[in-house]
Amino acid sequence: MGHEPTQLVALDLVGTFVFALSGSLTAVRARLDLFGVLVLGTVTAIGGGILRDTLLGRTPPAALRHWYYLAVPATAALVVFFWHPAVARLRRTAIVFDAAGLGLFTVTGTRLALETGVGYAGATVLGLLTGIGGGVLRDILVREIPSVLVRGELYAVASVVGAGLVCLGDALDVLGVPWSIACATAVFALRIGAVRRHWQVPQARFTEDQAGA
Repeated sequence: MGHEPTQLVALDLVGTFVFALSGSLTAVRARLDLFGVLVLGTVTAIGGGILRDTLLGRTPPAALRHWYYLAVPATAALVVFFWHPAVARLRRTAIVFDAAGLGLFTVTGTRLALETGVGYAGATVLGLLTGIGGGVLRDILVREIPSVLVRGELYAVASVVGAGLVCLGDALDVLGVPWSIACATAVFALRIGAVRRHWQVPQARFTEDQAGA
């Protein structure tokens, strides 16, 4: 597994698997064939990681250097394709997996940036990009507005909060597996809570008079 910490690789692979489930469920909902499910699941799973590694100068990206980063999403896609739940439940299930992937990838992206020597502000940005990158690509490929751009949607904010907590753990010198899991759980809970309780990011008031000005 190269020179990467085993615990970080493990968290990254779990995030890869659940994000692949999310992408594959979206593909099934969009009525794509088996190849489409495999492609969408894989792109969703490794898109954010490739972006992260490229910006950190870790080339070729880990997803292209290690076979398991391709095998894991392919396995998840096949599981979804052959054993997916009833179509009526796909939307809710996809949101849950997407929230889990967002939390895990935010944590691994931020931690990897910190271990590479990036400061807290930069690590937070890279954690955010790692968390939302695959989901943005997934939504674009099925011609949907990315969740991070939906009006008032509490998506990127949840990722930023998680990245901030990771940086706090590093500052307090408690950034181990328990803290990392707690950060990922916080992102997951915030995202699911936002969906269920309709929490939204504040918006500037824009009146019809302003539109015609």
